[in-house]
Amino acid sequence: MSFIKTTEQSSKHDNLENKSISEILLEINNEDKTVPFAIEKALPQINNLTTKASEIINNGGRLFYMGAGTSGRLGIVDASECPPTFGVPDNVVIGIIAGGDSAIRNAVEFAEDNTKQGWEDLKKHQIGINDFVIGIAASGTTPYVIGALNKCNTLGINTGCITCNVGSPLANSAKYPIEVVVGPEYVTGSSRMKAGTAQKLVLNMISTTVMIQLGRIKGNKMVDMQLSNNKLVERGTKMIAEALNVSIDEASALLNKYKNVRVAIENYNHG
Repeated sequence: MSFIKTTEQSSKHDNLENKSISEILLEINNEDKTVPFAIEKALPQINNLTTKASEIINNGGRLFYMGAGTSGRLGIVDASECPPTFGVPDNVVIGIIAGGDSAIRNAVEFAEDNTKQGWEDLKKHQIGINDFVIGIAASGTTPYVIGALNKCNTLGINTGCITCNVGSPLANSAKYPIEVVVGPEYVTGSSRMKAGTAQKLVLNMISTTVMIQLGRIKGNKMVDMQLSNNKLVERGTKMIAEALNVSIDEASALLNKYKNVRVAIENYNHG
């Protein structure tokens, strides 16, 4: 079967420039509604990848996200949110983008077309057999990502991917592929839209589930979150008050003493 990029096929909507704002918003919203159903069909694949990622991180390995453009940025967003949300070190989940950090804000011409640079970027992090590399590419054809995964495969490093086309070269390269088929975009080929939304949702699912499995959530609370602003301090205080059935003032004093929600709760219980 020949590989067809459904993400590049012509939009089901046309003459967009002649439509009203309300029409455009309604049509985009209707397209976006289809994304969770596309993800539902991929749940077995997501389960397989997340199970492996949990195993690797529980054994002290790391999770790498790799991508170019929007896909790379989404990986970096998810990776960068793990330390403040779950209290893990910065090097547990790592996002890498083609073209380096400057590509987070500005497109770097032809960075995604380099088949060898992805592996070079992984080597900077001393990538090893105990790590897990997930390539992210809506098209499933990004040379930067595919080249890196192929090299990982030859060295026995576990690989996965998140893509929005079936039977892509990227999915064929990954040991644990995830294929979320969202179909043509509202603006033809603009895969930052439904494809980007799908990738973001899947990344949320993977990292959140892995961190729960790692023991970084208690009940349904982020007890290991970093207390990096007043909102989070307030949230942490309420968590302690609720968990221990104490006043806000007492909870605040405990948090001020222990600087961590989990530690405050555990020390109170054992105190």
